[in-house]
Amino acid sequence: MEFVIGIAILVAVVWLLVVNARRDDVIEPFKPSAHKPKQTRATRPEPSTRRQTNRFDERGAKHLRKPRILTGAAWVTDGDTIKVQKTQIRLFGIDAPELNHPYGQKAKWALHRLCKGHTIRVEVTEVDHYGRTVAKCYLPDGRDLSAEMVKMGLAIDWPKFSGKKYSHLEMPDVRQKLFLANARQKGRMDMWHQFEDQQRRA
Repeated sequence: MEFVIGIAILVAVVWLLVVNARRDDVIEPFKPSAHKPKQTRATRPEPSTRRQTNRFDERGAKHLRKPRILTGAAWVTDGDTIKVQKTQIRLFGIDAPELNHPYGQKAKWALHRLCKGHTIRVEVTEVDHYGRTVAKCYLPDGRDLSAEMVKMGLAIDWPKFSGKKYSHLEMPDVRQKLFLANARQKGRMDMWHQFEDQQRRA
């Protein structure tokens, strides 16, 4: 009896060894890796390092032989920039201070008061390569917005572009008051950088 039991155990052990050996020989089916390979995307052109500002770029501007006319309410951006019919417009022939410069906020709100509640007539004369425009802008009574801003002492004539059209309207000492706008016209951007550095330190 013990002999029979021993034989049965030996047979069972041999059978298990054979089954395990066959299992090791079986090639497991391919399983995709849980880690997905990094997909490559089409490379986009590097954005231009040149900072695009809201200022009109006269270097890339083209003159329109026949003015394009827009009319509508004006959204005032700063002392010499408005938006009419979703078109950003730089007032013709003048230069007002930037918002963060002395009198910049005052110039913006003065232009806002001039435009508020009125339909502005815009005669677009130039367009730069960013689609920004220079235009002569008029109130319903015919007043020129550029002239009004100069008369209030919150903008100065820009002879390079206006042909000195508004210079006779400038208030005495306005160029000392709006010294940073005057510096821009003279190419003295170092004064801008110095002023903005002082602002950052403050």
